[in-house]
Amino acid sequence: MEQPVVDVQEQPASTLGGNPHERVASSVAPAATTISPQSCSTCGTVPASNGGTAAPPSWVYVIGNIDARFATRSHEMEFAQVAGQQKTAGLTDNQAFHAVLSKPEHRYLVRQLGWVMKVEGLETYLLRPRDSADFSLLVESIRPKRSPLDLDVVIGVKGPIAPPEMCNGLLVPIVAFDNIYSFDRETLIKSIPKPEKISAKDFGPAAEELFARLVQMAGNAGNADEHRAVNYLAVRYPAIYAKAAEYFAQNHSLTTVTVQGSALSGTRKVLEVIFAYTNRTTDVVDKCFVRVDLTEQFPFLVTKLSPYYDRSI
Repeated sequence: MEQPVVDVQEQPASTLGGNPHERVASSVAPAATTISPQSCSTCGTVPASNGGTAAPPSWVYVIGNIDARFATRSHEMEFAQVAGQQKTAGLTDNQAFHAVLSKPEHRYLVRQLGWVMKVEGLETYLLRPRDSADFSLLVESIRPKRSPLDLDVVIGVKGPIAPPEMCNGLLVPIVAFDNIYSFDRETLIKSIPKPEKISAKDFGPAAEELFARLVQMAGNAGNADEHRAVNYLAVRYPAIYAKAAEYFAQNHSLTTVTVQGSALSGTRKVLEVIFAYTNRTTDVVDKCFVRVDLTEQFPFLVTKLSPYYDRSI
């Protein structure tokens, strides 16, 4: 289905960061989705053959935590009966939960669970795979040993509000996902290539602070283009961490992360993500930016990190 062209040049810039002591949250209204009886049950689009107005897909690229819940009491009791037949002595509750669901013969239990995506502790989406084979990605998101640093990235398309019977009365949008990345923050930071001029002692805290600033932005449900761009960079573009470490070493503070439409968009939806660093002594501001293409489901880099100069014309 062909997507209509969106002119991002008319969209106002959204400030997604703040000064070192106070973040300025972006104010982005969620995209409206038209749902009709003939619409897709997951993405909400109406095929032209059904005579409906085709709403563009609402893509999601969100960072949070996946939580598995029993949709009904009967599902919970069925799991308890199955778990009672397994060798789970010495395992924690979470280890036993993972051990039972990991077995192929118990895949029917996986399908019956309510898989909730939480962002900053708030229930945000109910997850369903577009392909049944991808239930394995949900199982992998259950760590035998949980940590507060665990993170999940979900890439998919936002659909209608879930019916009450889907997950014990939880009324949040359904996301039909195509991919899930599950990792912990420490592993992500260690995987980022360290600049030669920055010591590991200095680079680690710098990368951790930047990542925390990016993923803890208030209201980031990962379905606005601005948020998709920032979330993509946070987990897929290590150069922003190297640059942050360089600026911190030069006595700068990260003051804002701003997203705005690019003048080079043309027929593509291209956004500029601008990082502003302020010298702690002179208050001089340096900016660098990247361009990200958000036209389709999977964001990708258009231009690498470069110095940014405010436009005077």
